[in-house]
Amino acid sequence: MATTADIKNGVVLKIDGNLWSIIEFQHVKPGKGGAFVRTKMRNITSGKVVDKTFNAGAKIETATVDRSDYQYLYQDGTDYVFMDMKTYDQINVSETVVGDAAKFMLENQTATIAMHEGSPLYIELPASVVLEITYTEPGLQGDRSTGGTKPATVETGAEIQVPLFLETGTKVKVDTRTGDYLGRVND
Repeated sequence: MATTADIKNGVVLKIDGNLWSIIEFQHVKPGKGGAFVRTKMRNITSGKVVDKTFNAGAKIETATVDRSDYQYLYQDGTDYVFMDMKTYDQINVSETVVGDAAKFMLENQTATIAMHEGSPLYIELPASVVLEITYTEPGLQGDRSTGGTKPATVETGAEIQVPLFLETGTKVKVDTRTGDYLGRVND
């Protein structure tokens, strides 16, 4: 058992049989009354975000979550197959656990998988990935970088918004958390 003094960003708590990851926390000492800890937590399985307040010094139960680097190999039906970079063991991860990360995963790409008691909880991709645009409407003469955006499909099948001057075959850097275009990549 831990106390509220052990709460930090990224710590996983076990509350009512569910696993919750701390997104934000703040120790508050009001002038009157006892201190408390205000937290914002995300349910690991459903993704729901809630605010919860703990009294200072209250006992909380932390969960052991192991994060390891895995390499994405291929998709097998609805499962995604990953290989542990240290032991070379392969694991199948369901598409519900992979979630939106699938839109930006290429084969042989490295991802961090969080495991709790042998079952995968969630996948963390690098902050940005380089993807090639497979289809977008052709740019017109006079299109500038400050003009506007147009939809483009990247090699993973995801659709992102890119500036008007980009063409099919261009490599772009994409933010994996938001799906935003970050810039062109010159080879």
